[in-house]
Amino acid sequence: QVQLVESGGGLVQAGGSLRVSCAASGITFSIHLMGWYRQAPGKQRELVSTIDSGGSTYYTDSVKGRFTISRDNAKNTVYLQMNRLKPEDTAVYYCNGRHWLADYWGKGTQVTVSS
Repeated sequence: QVQLVESGGGLVQAGGSLRVSCAASGITFSIHLMGWYRQAPGKQRELVSTIDSGGSTYYTDSVKGRFTISRDNAKNTVYLQMNRLKPEDTAVYYCNGRHWLADYWGKGTQVTVSS
């Protein structure tokens, strides 16, 4: 049974930092493209960042220079370090894992940034 479980969300003031984590089980984690998406109230889910099996990363423009994605294949975990947070970063953050036709999602973790 595949599970992606996010943790680390919470409430933080603007300018602060949070690190969200996603622990995977039931998959060969190291071969999967892992990513973080977010969905704010009333908005569509958007891609935030990805990291592939070789460690190459992608960031959407709005988070470049503030967020860092990383993965620990020994722990089957992907992280998103979020610095200099802004109120517009407020959203539910979802973990995603993909390999060929396989596409897995976590249930999300709430990140709220107060102004």
